[in-house]
Amino acid sequence: MSYVQPAEFAAKMIDAGESKIFMSTKDTLIRSYMAGAILALAAAFAVTIAVNTGNFLVASLLFPVGFCMLYLLGFDLLTGVFTLAPLAVIAKRPGATWSGVLRNWGLVFVGNFGGALTVALFMAIIFTMGFTQEPNDVGVRIGHIGEGRTLGYAAAGFGGMLTLFVRAVMCNWMVSTGVVAAMMSTSVSGKIMAMWMPILVFFYLGFEHSIVNMFLFPSGIMLGGQFTWADYFLYNEIPTVIGNLVGGLTFVGAMIYSTHYKTSPKRNAGSSVGVPAE
Repeated sequence: MSYVQPAEFAAKMIDAGESKIFMSTKDTLIRSYMAGAILALAAAFAVTIAVNTGNFLVASLLFPVGFCMLYLLGFDLLTGVFTLAPLAVIAKRPGATWSGVLRNWGLVFVGNFGGALTVALFMAIIFTMGFTQEPNDVGVRIGHIGEGRTLGYAAAGFGGMLTLFVRAVMCNWMVSTGVVAAMMSTSVSGKIMAMWMPILVFFYLGFEHSIVNMFLFPSGIMLGGQFTWADYFLYNEIPTVIGNLVGGLTFVGAMIYSTHYKTSPKRNAGSSVGVPAE
């Protein structure tokens, strides 16, 4: 598997964050557009498996194929740059600024949304025979997902919004762990195995991923789901984006940076037991 030590991949995380900040607008948009499209296809794939087999575990086991593909192709998800880009500023890389981080986040959001929306439209066409028929079983299921995870949260009031936020935090804790896990190996097979595990966990536990939702909810609206664009943004996408930011930056980026890149001096073992240090 060609394992890379934590101190090494911590440095790679900062290098990657620096690269994201200084990437051209064209490259940022193309890479994020393709990432959103591929992850949306993986989501459609997983929902189709769940509907056809009745087994959500099987769908969850196979969903990570999309994440692995987009990562190996060098494409960018908003959830990943939430974690990586700020590290370049925190590490005081020359020219890395918070305005550069915000620029990167904004461009990646637009690109991811465009890619996911494209696939949402294509799959809605497929599920309805070009909008000439009622949605098939998969299309109906996608519509119900959108209703439950917008109006369902709203109906629960504060508790619903808190649950949504925590699910979003936990989601990017796992997804960003997948991003970092890919840096733990120098082989393709090693990267895939390392990425697969946390992505499986996030999907099976039903956590909220802002880019997956960029596909599920617009597609649900197109397929007749009983909720609106305002419901989608207010009761899902915006809180999910904020939760994803907190989860990735806090529980992955900051933690790995603090303990593997900015390592504290070791305690003196001799002095701790009353023995003078050599």
